[in-house]
Amino acid sequence: MAEASGTGGGRMKLVAAALLLLAAMAAIGYFVYATEKNPESAFRFRLGLDLAGGTHLVYRADTSKLPPAEVDDAMSALRDVVERRVNLFGANEPIVQVEESSVFAEGGVEKRLIVELPGVTDIDEAIRIIGETPLLEFKLVNERAATSTEEGASATSTYIDTGFTGRFIERAQLSFGNGAGALANEPVVVVRFTSEGKERFAKITTEHVGERLAIFLDGKLLSTPVINEPITGGAATISGNFTPEEARDLVKNLNLGALPVPITLASSQTVDAALGEDTLRRGVRAAAYGALAVALFLIIWYRVPGIVAVVALAAYVAVMFALFKVVPVTLTAAGLAGFILSIGMAVDANVLIFERLKEEMRLGKKLEQAIRDAFSRAWPAIRDGNLSSILTAIVLFWFGTSIVEGFALTFGLGVVVSMLTAISFTRTLLLALSFIKDEKLAAILFGNGWRS
Repeated sequence: MAEASGTGGGRMKLVAAALLLLAAMAAIGYFVYATEKNPESAFRFRLGLDLAGGTHLVYRADTSKLPPAEVDDAMSALRDVVERRVNLFGANEPIVQVEESSVFAEGGVEKRLIVELPGVTDIDEAIRIIGETPLLEFKLVNERAATSTEEGASATSTYIDTGFTGRFIERAQLSFGNGAGALANEPVVVVRFTSEGKERFAKITTEHVGERLAIFLDGKLLSTPVINEPITGGAATISGNFTPEEARDLVKNLNLGALPVPITLASSQTVDAALGEDTLRRGVRAAAYGALAVALFLIIWYRVPGIVAVVALAAYVAVMFALFKVVPVTLTAAGLAGFILSIGMAVDANVLIFERLKEEMRLGKKLEQAIRDAFSRAWPAIRDGNLSSILTAIVLFWFGTSIVEGFALTFGLGVVVSMLTAISFTRTLLLALSFIKDEKLAAILFGNGWRS
């Protein structure tokens, strides 16, 4: 091993490196503190629904009319649409995600949309905001069925589904008609389609010239214009005796995104803010008591290495908190549990190192050499234990639900950071303190247990 580190120059480098690490950790800790104290900071902790309180909604999506190959794209578009809508609602870090029910669920596999709105406790308002997004559909009139019903009837059997919905809309704008009499200056909505929508609409209007194309908004018939000629320009006009206010609202909603598939509310739940605050307070208190107990044990049992381990754990916590803010990670109760468990992994690594250090010192090695050998020989066990934990976290994150994902993310991230701090931070600090030459004093300060 490099004995040169025991010289004056090498010792100064170790001390300088230790001081640099301590300064960096202090800066990170200050960043965590300052950003949390500043209410305008963009790096404040983001709390999940179970800690901040809010609304949890589950929607069932009707994809029965879509070709199987288009279901995933439609659900992705649905998630984006609802996410834009709830962002305007002002929710703090809303979560919108698509889930698939179990194959054993009643009614078979179905697509669901999960919406979590932290800080939003008015569940009726939340449902209203999401439900305002219109479902725009274009259907051909079944002329044979229409002749057997009253003119303009809205019976489902009167219309033929074209599969063309608001998912193909690029943007909408308000315009006013140029007709005569009652139609003069009538507000209408002009919608322009995406490139895919343009091709589909051109195909529909080309194949059905002379037929009527009904336009529905949330199942309500707006108009049934006749297709006089193929419409290939990528735009269509919606008229329905709108007032100017109604037309403006429709334009706003369509520009936010029309729902690509119909959705129905399957379940709803409200988490009271006070309950979330109580959960957070209890979790923080439990973590503080646990950390204090661990710190006391490390200092009493391992003495100087124990003090170094406590400093390293403080650095680990500061780095993790900074990552939570910068990544950012939405903290949930399960996520906090994963973080606390990763602290245990960090302590475990230190224990392995310190026990190995005791054995190396009993072999009569000098303190610095004992520290270096203790780390090199404890590393395989630390590496293997942490890798197995990281693999477990990856599997949980990949296959788990949203709650399990939060646990897996903080746990896996914590294990990686704890491994780095145990190997680099703890090692550097111990080597910087290895200047003691008296073997008995070294045994007292760096040994462990009631006897060295």
